Amino acid sequence: MPKLIDTFGREINYLRLSVTEHCNYRCFYCRDDEHTPNCKREDILSYEDIEKIVQFFAQLGITKVRLTGGEPLLRRGISKIAKLISRIDGIDDVPLSTNAHLLEKFAGKLYQNGINRVNISIDSLIPKRFEEITRGGDLTQVIKGVDAAIQVGMSPIKLNVVAMRGVNDDEIESMIDFAINKGIDIRFIETMPIGLSGIEALAKHISEKDIFDKINKHLNNQLTSITSNKTAGPAHNFKIKGTNSTVGMISAVSNHFCQTCNRVRLTAKGDLILCLGQEDSISLKDAVRSNLTDDEIKRMILNAINKKPEKHEFNSVIDNISNRKMVEIGG
Repeated sequence: MPKLIDTFGREINYLRLSVTEHCNYRCFYCRDDEHTPNCKREDILSYEDIEKIVQFFAQLGITKVRLTGGEPLLRRGISKIAKLISRIDGIDDVPLSTNAHLLEKFAGKLYQNGINRVNISIDSLIPKRFEEITRGGDLTQVIKGVDAAIQVGMSPIKLNVVAMRGVNDDEIESMIDFAINKGIDIRFIETMPIGLSGIEALAKHISEKDIFDKINKHLNNQLTSITSNKTAGPAHNFKIKGTNSTVGMISAVSNHFCQTCNRVRLTAKGDLILCLGQEDSISLKDAVRSNLTDDEIKRMILNAINKKPEKHEFNSVIDNISNRKMVEIGG
């Protein structure tokens, strides 16, 4: 079988795998306050479905599988899923994205079962503000999760901060200092117009340039650019001189990274999403539960990759993705 090369010459080697649509936080830029996931147990991928699909992707050249959600630590058997994936031939990187509310409980077992590193969403260090952004989140519990990940040896640990004008842009400097003090990395993310809540959050958008200006001023230009490896995500990363930390920016709107896109997404319901900014998808859950042969399913995946668009249209067209919610597609 050929590798996953799309029609624009991009090698796809990174799969983001959502294991649940449920989340114990309700961040206002991610989903509406009244939103409730509409999925039953039989709707989501089973352990066997996940293992089989990831095996297909590994045979086609995927080497990195990130577990996402919703909140992945809410999925029953999350450590089992991590173990299944980390043991698949060809998969050598199994990171996790989490809000860390439950990470204190799960960090040790996850690490033992193949989760080598973790990205943690944290949009404020002010308890009341954090609670407001997440609609009920507990900052103290999240920081305990950060510390647990450090203690068990996960590395690198990256904090993901959605930067929002008039909401938390006054904390960019203190968030950097927090990361440096912990000896971990930090990345600032532009708001993205996914779902109605994400579109509404664009009113609070702060550009990569404005974020970088704040970072550079705070750190007195003590930054060195880092060259990304071939399975890296979309961040522009910099080493902070004299520290063990890096700082990065993900600018999906003002300076999109589509020309180097190397990833696809698999939802908890088994839909293969080719681009956050487009609606095209195919159901791999239906495929693996059908009478199709392994080669036929891999051919389906290859054909789908050929439909991956050249770029999203976040900065001009948003109506085609207004019916999606980030919590449902794994970010």
